[in-house]
Amino acid sequence: MKRAAASFRGNKAALPSKPCAGCGLPMSWRRRWAWNWAEVKYCSNACRRRPSPRG
Repeated sequence: MKRAAASFRGNKAALPSKPCAGCGLPMSWRRRWAWNWAEVKYCSNACRRRPSPRG
């Protein structure tokens, strides 16, 4: 059985993405986030520490 990451050839457009809860910019899927992609909310530790814009 082949792993999905082994077939990745550099086409980042094919990877899933979602907006960061801190800054709102789109963040693309990373191999490190493979097991918990549904729980990932922030693109970086800086965005995680920043107060939310909603108040």
